[in-house]
Formats: sequence, structure tokens, C-alpha cells
Amino acid sequence: MSAAGLRSVIPHSQLEQLRDARAVLRAEAEAILDVVDRLGDSFCAACELLRGCSGSVIVTGMGKAGLVGRKIAATMSSTGTRARFLHPADAVHGDLGFVQAGDVALALSNSGETAEVCQLAPLLRGMGVTIVAMTARDDSTLGRSSDLVISLGEIREAGPHGLAPTTSTTVMIAVGDALALVVSRMKGFSPQDFATYHPGGNLGSRLRTVGETMRRGAELRIASQSRTVRSVFVDSGGTGRRTGAVMLVDDDGRLSGLFTDSDLARLLASRQDDRLDRPIAEVMTKQPLTVPPDLLLHDVIGLLSRRKFSEIPVVDEENRPIGLVDITDVIGCETDEKTV
Repeated sequence: MSAAGLRSVIPHSQLEQLRDARAVLRAEAEAILDVVDRLGDSFCAACELLRGCSGSVIVTGMGKAGLVGRKIAATMSSTGTRARFLHPADAVHGDLGFVQAGDVALALSNSGETAEVCQLAPLLRGMGVTIVAMTARDDSTLGRSSDLVISLGEIREAGPHGLAPTTSTTVMIAVGDALALVVSRMKGFSPQDFATYHPGGNLGSRLRTVGETMRRGAELRIASQSRTVRSVFVDSGGTGRRTGAVMLVDDDGRLSGLFTDSDLARLLASRQDDRLDRPIAEVMTKQPLTVPPDLLLHDVIGLLSRRKFSEIPVVDEENRPIGLVDITDVIGCETDEKTV
């Protein structure tokens, strides 16, 4: 740009920046709401095709639509629908090799005239692949080449020039999410299934079961309710990670109470030292809240947070203690729970 051109640029104030940003967000939000009202029989038919697909869902698109396609394929894969992305240019250079009869293709093109995608459509149909198009118009080249069209309608791109793919790609992502999640629900995809596909990180931890994460064996402090407070704390140190709670059991080995380090501190602070040599049953919390081992850790984190507890005993069907969930073991997941 010439010096004269540089001098003619008008500074973009923060007020104008915010105004423009809000206009972009508003345009994209309104476009999604417009498509909400357009969804109908073709969307439902697409869901049935994806649910009944005997092979894989092949998502394809070029340019920005291709990037959207990668995201849609990833979302489908993580929610119980086998899917992968096929780049239209790579398809004709060998990647068609992983396509097979029985697959369903989801082809993305806002205009419906993207040359690479339109050229790929008849090749896919010739291989026995059913094609679902996500495009603005049913009568576009891609629409006419497809078995089914999810019509998005004419979408004006955001920004003063309306040129860069913005609003259209946002709508494609939103409709792709809707497809993935509706099909996932139709398949009966459960949180446990989701945990299988997301074993890593905080998300994977929250979706594990209590039985997979609880303290057990030598890490537990279990004592008879008839013993004295003093003897319980002298003998129940255990090994490994130290828990701040002692689980008390009756003569049949069933959980009858819970006594924590905090309870002990309160006895000492209130100068009730004489109770240290009394049965712990007199000062324990009777019938404490318990959870089964097959409960999701996600749900236990919610209990710990709402009830302000530090520990929750895990019991079997006969109310015998088999483990303990300690808040110090799930504090990272608890933070994630509050921020997701």
C-alpha cells in the first residue's frame, strides 16, 4: 500500500471493534435460528440413514467446508457413529480405496457447486455409497447428484463484504452437531460408551466408575464400631495414601458409621478427651451417605460438591464397605466439573 493509502486508513476504535464483533456473532446466531425452522423430513431421513449405515460415514468437503467436515467426522466418531473424513482431491489419488458399498457420504458445500465435491459425487454413487448433501439449494449440482439434501437455504456471510466463509460454516458445524447427537441418541449411546471413547484427561476420569477409581484394600481404614476412638486411631493407619475417614462396621461387617479426622479434632477442641476411651459408635456419624461401585465418578463429584463432603464410602449390595472416594483423589476432576 502507498504512503498516501496508509494515511487514508481510519483508526478502528475499540467501540467499533466491539460493534463489528457483535454484528458478526449476531449474524451467525440468526443464521442458525433460521436453519432451525428449515429442518424437516430430510433431516430425519438423514438421521435414519446414518443410524442404519452398515459401513462408515464418509464426510467430505473442500476448503473451509472441508475443515468443518473434519470436525463433524470427529464428533460422530466420538459419539458412537463410525466416521472419517475424505478430502475430495485425495479421493481421486487413491483414498477412494477405503470407501466401500454400504457407506454413507455426507458432502458439504454451501454453494453446491464446488467442483471437486461435485466431481466426487458420481464416483461415490458408482461405488454403492448413499450421498447426503448439506448445501444451500436442492437444485444445485451437488443437490441433484445426491440421494438426499439437507437444505440450509441462502446464507449471507458475516462481515461488511460478506465474502469469507463464516456464517455458512458456523451453520454447517451446528447442523453437523445436531446430526451427530441425534443419531447418537437414536443408537442409545450412553455415558459409559462415551467414557470408552474418551479414556484420557479429566473428561475420561469423570466418566469412569467409582469402582475404577476408589481407594481399596490396605488404603482403607475400617474398624469395629465397638472399639474406642483411641484404639481405632492408633491401629488404623494403613499403608499407601492416607484417608481422613474411618469406616465403622457392626458385628456382621456392614457399614454402620463414619468417623473422620475432623470429628477427632472437634472432640479435642471441645475438651472431650474422656470420650477417646469410649466406643467410637457413640460419636460416629451414623448411617452415612454411601455410593455403589458402578456409579459414575462424575455423579460422585457432584455429591461431594453439593454436600460439602470430603469422603464417601463405597458399599456392596449388602452394605459392606469395599472402597472409599476421597476428594483429594478427584480434585482435578472436580475443577473440571465446575468449568465444563
